[in-house]
Order: sequence, then C-alpha cells, then structure tokens
Amino acid sequence: MAKFRYFTQPFSLKNVTLRNRIVMPPMCQYSAKDGIPNDWHYVHYTSRAIGGVGLIIVEMTNVAPNGRITPHCLGLWNDEQRDAFKKIVDAVHAQGAKIGIQIGHAGRKAQDCADVVAPSAIHYGQLDYAGQNLKTPRELSKAEIQDIIQQFQDAVRRAVEAGFDLIELHGAHGYLIHQFYSPKSNQRTDEYGQDRLLFGEQVIKAAKAVMPKDMPLIIRISAQEYSENGFDSDYGAKVAKRFAAAGVDMIDVSGGGNGALFEGQHPPFAAGYQVYLARKVKEATGLPVIAVGMLDNPGLADYVIGSGDADLVAVGRGLLRDPYWVLNAQYQQNGSDSQPIADIPRQYQRGFM
Repeated sequence: MAKFRYFTQPFSLKNVTLRNRIVMPPMCQYSAKDGIPNDWHYVHYTSRAIGGVGLIIVEMTNVAPNGRITPHCLGLWNDEQRDAFKKIVDAVHAQGAKIGIQIGHAGRKAQDCADVVAPSAIHYGQLDYAGQNLKTPRELSKAEIQDIIQQFQDAVRRAVEAGFDLIELHGAHGYLIHQFYSPKSNQRTDEYGQDRLLFGEQVIKAAKAVMPKDMPLIIRISAQEYSENGFDSDYGAKVAKRFAAAGVDMIDVSGGGNGALFEGQHPPFAAGYQVYLARKVKEATGLPVIAVGMLDNPGLADYVIGSGDADLVAVGRGLLRDPYWVLNAQYQQNGSDSQPIADIPRQYQRGFM
C-alpha cells in the first residue's frame, strides 16, 4: 500500500513550524460559562494534541458578550478568560502541537441576546442551527463599529498574552466580518457600505498592531455564498486579495453561511467539495491556504496537499469522532512497516506495535 507522502510533512509559516499538515479547525463546543474555558475544553483540545494533530485552532472565541453565537460560547473580553486559556495552551505545547485561536463576533447570528447588532438591520432569514428564531439586528453606528474594532484588537492582545502561536480572525459563515463584506447583509450608505471590505481590513490591521511581527495571522473567509443571491467565487477571490494586501499571512478557505442553502448556488456536497475554493484563493493571492470540507479520508487529505491545491488540510468531523485521527491514519497505512510512526506518545506506543 502506498505511504502518505504529504500530510505528514512539516510546514512553516513565519515563526511557527507544524509537525504535519493536519489542522483541527474551530468547532464550537457550546460548553463555556461566562466565556471561560473549563475542563471540557482542556480535555477536548489536549487530547487532539496527544493524537498527533499539527495545528489546533480553538473554536470561535468572541470579542464581546453580544458577539457570542450562544451564551455558552467562549470569550476573550476580559483577563479572567485569558488566564484560563493559558492552561490549555501550555498542555497542547507539551504534546508537540501548535495552537491558534479563532477570534470573532457573531453579529446578527447571536442567539439569546438582548442587543443583536449588524452592519444593516436585515434579518438572517431562517432559523438558526438549534431551531431558534434569530432576531432582527439593529444597525451599528460608526462609533460602535470603531468600538468593535477595538474589541477585536483587545481580544487578539489577550490571545498573544495567553501564549497562542497564531491568530485566526473569523471572517466566514455569516458572522460579523462576513456580514460587512457581503452585499446581502451590508446595505449601508456610509463608507462601510460604499467599501464593504473596509471593516475587515481595519480589523486585520488592528490585530497586526498588537501581534509580534513574526506571529502568523490567518483569516477564515467564505469564498462563495451558497444562499439565494449570494456572491460567487470571483467576488470571494476579490475579498481574499484585499485581506491579503491588508497583511494576513494565510487564508482558511470555506464557503456559505450567510443564509439558507439555495439550489444551484452551491457545489454538490461530497468529499472535498470546497477544495476548488482553496485553489482559487491560493492562485489569486499567492498565500498559503487551508482547505476544508469533508476531508477526513486520509488518502484524500494527502492528495489535496500533494496536488498543491492547499498547504494544510482541516479535518473537523473526523477529529470529533477520533482524537487520534492522525496516529490512526498512519498506523492503518504503515502498521506492518518497520518504520516507526512519528509523534506517538511513549505511553501509547504499545498500541501501535
């Protein structure tokens, strides 16, 4: 059987070197109280580091209480939250993995919130994933937009202080940065409507201002909207190029999330269905990219990297099912080989003999 040649290789971005090309993407756990990570988060993330993942990106962590998807989401708007993250960061590092954190604001997709805000007072248009009715948001004033940019910067500063290796801004899936750059959700008449990418650009620059120069900044974008009247991948490439020019070092390329799925507006949902978006963004920007979307078959993950379509592969559902996805993928491929599998903790080596 052919050996994996690509996803097991290290990858470097600025001062961060990953032991392999597999990323645990941000996946909400809805398990926090007052935005503070707890023992669930500690076990959840540390176990994937033990299991051999190269890069762990902590779930969307919010810049303000009304920026949470639910009241049970993580936050980084105070120092108590920052200090609780340090324990997780240190444990992941002790197991040889790198760890980043996704900083975001839910905007009009916030639930159970008295003050739902967005670029424009436009309802999301459907029930949320939990079947709850979302509220019609109120339109942000320009002063409030500046306050939110400051909140992003403050959260990024706290993430740096907590010891994270890199930062990811959440600009995808219909959350606030995406809401600003999407014509569907941003119908403002001021400069933030005339230039819909301005808000995202300003958040990027604010983040970089408090990050060490050699620390990578990633942004996740929806490179195509899958909803009615959603933008196409050409517009998504334009978004990516603007954010690249603003200073991001890598783009995490996803799609959809800003309205209900609309027939004919999205690709067929099959293994690797969003890789074409990663390839398009990589070609448009010249930056390294992360591919996402049903890539939990190890052979497919290896192929996507080997083909050059992406530099890293995010495995989401596969890592929810199996914290040791990376080790088990190598064992299934190389189990009878005399060559040792990299990164097996000594405590578990007997299981891979």
